[in-house]
Amino acid sequence: MDRQEDILCFHRAAACLPPRLRNLAEGLPEEVKARAEELRLRSGRPMTVLLPEGEAFPWREAVSGADLEALVNTVTEYSRYAAAESLRNGYLSARGGCRVGLCGTAVMKDGVCTGLRELSSAVIRVARERRGVGRAVVSELFRSGRFQNTLLLAPPGGGKTTLLRDLVRCLSEGEGCEPQRMTLLDERGEIAVVFRGRPQMDVGRRTDVLDACPKAVGIPMVLRTMNPQIIAVDEITAEEDLRAMASAANCGVGLLATIHGATVEEVRQKPLYAHLLAAKVFRRAVRILRQEDGSRRYETEDLPC
Repeated sequence: MDRQEDILCFHRAAACLPPRLRNLAEGLPEEVKARAEELRLRSGRPMTVLLPEGEAFPWREAVSGADLEALVNTVTEYSRYAAAESLRNGYLSARGGCRVGLCGTAVMKDGVCTGLRELSSAVIRVARERRGVGRAVVSELFRSGRFQNTLLLAPPGGGKTTLLRDLVRCLSEGEGCEPQRMTLLDERGEIAVVFRGRPQMDVGRRTDVLDACPKAVGIPMVLRTMNPQIIAVDEITAEEDLRAMASAANCGVGLLATIHGATVEEVRQKPLYAHLLAAKVFRRAVRILRQEDGSRRYETEDLPC
């Protein structure tokens, strides 16, 4: 992605803002826009911009509660009812591929969050697709023409979602491999960023997306209905996710998933993930390493059988 495309992606994110804040964001220097990762809003405090080196404070004007409400109206195109399910989970998917995270006062019923009121914070992620980052990796995920169940490893913010998205696209399009029927379970709307039923990010022509559905519920569902060759999921966080994936593997379906951890050894130290490795559902791991210049490289390794 070149510099001008990076700047255009920033302007798509800024378009989510109410006019007053949008004008502030669009007044940033071009070199800052090209590197910006997020715009962050906190009620009563100035808006900030997240850069690779940290959070910057280029403005003094305080964000108001009305600004946060206006942001939600803009992103939902004044149709909050249509976005009620994602709103209660604290995020919104925007046209163009941006994702908005929200904080406020949770409205609870029977121990379940049913919505947010009195919004206090928002974060707008600048959506940038890195097409091609998966090409160097995808061929290493096959043995004798068969996909090997694979984990993508990195610390938070290490690039797991970016690599997962492009690997799904590569596998779907047949870049570096035979084309695969992919089903993507995008539980938190971060990978395909579905808006009004259409993925805003390129996840490939042979990819079906199940959005906003827990993995433990969605995996059996797509096994019955979509006939996938490979199921891709975002971060594994619960025991029931492991059981659902083990069931899929026993049906002969390939699995591609992300997990928090810099190394396989680090993953082994966490009880849930140690159980995952002991189950031997996954055969390959890809470590995502951030280099000094901010770029990333990838190392693949076999997991014990």
